[in-house]
Amino acid sequence: MPFAKAQDGTELFFKDWGAGKPVVLIHGWPLNADMWEYQAPVLAAEGFRVISYDRRGFGRSGQPWNGYDYDTLADDLAAILEHLDLRDATLVGFSMGGGEVARYLARHGAAGRVAKAVLVAAVTPFLLRTADNPDGAERAIFDEMVEGVKVDRPHFLAGFGKKFFGAGLLNFAVSSEILEWSSMMALQASPKATVDCIRAFSETDFRGDLPAFRVPTLIIHGDADATVPIDISARKTAALIPGAELIEYEGAPHALVFTEKDRLNQDLLTFLRR
Repeated sequence: MPFAKAQDGTELFFKDWGAGKPVVLIHGWPLNADMWEYQAPVLAAEGFRVISYDRRGFGRSGQPWNGYDYDTLADDLAAILEHLDLRDATLVGFSMGGGEVARYLARHGAAGRVAKAVLVAAVTPFLLRTADNPDGAERAIFDEMVEGVKVDRPHFLAGFGKKFFGAGLLNFAVSSEILEWSSMMALQASPKATVDCIRAFSETDFRGDLPAFRVPTLIIHGDADATVPIDISARKTAALIPGAELIEYEGAPHALVFTEKDRLNQDLLTFLRR
């Protein structure tokens, strides 16, 4: 299997499909690169080189004890770009992956490697409620997530998956098999990484990173997202990135890559071809 090596020696698994201008897909918590099943083949078939990789601690990448802060995760993304010597790439970050895009641009800049950015249901600019971020989510929400993972990770992830997909008693946007598949992806992850990344995506303040978005930027978010509510994420991010385009999907949950895959693919292709 193909791997790039992070600065600390951690092996990072990646997929590299197609040919053309590069698109780097950065997955969300607690999944892995396989979550892009409905985007990567479509983009590759449309003439793009599509790279997706497993974040450290998840999927087939190494599972070190440390390194789940966004500075390290952004440097891991840099290692992928440098290993493949990618130029003029579009970075597409989903949920937690949006944080990697923001921190990468702040730490490394575009520097010829990045031409565009896409934030899909992303955690930017800052999820946690603090004195200077009164609209954020209460810390207790994330404490409960950590406790749930520590007490019974499979059970917690099964319940989280339903919220992730917006699945209810009368709403079956995805099949039970997709729910099971997503849970299987999540269970491949290191339990330490699973917990540490909850703290990372909830407590990292990206507001200072957003001025580094000096490339065309597309933001896509569902207005029924119960996992990363749009009011504290996409709408604030769009206001902080000059020239960013925000597309809101009415009634859509967090898991846009599955529930709105056709519309998402078309919006991505339109932006990539622009």
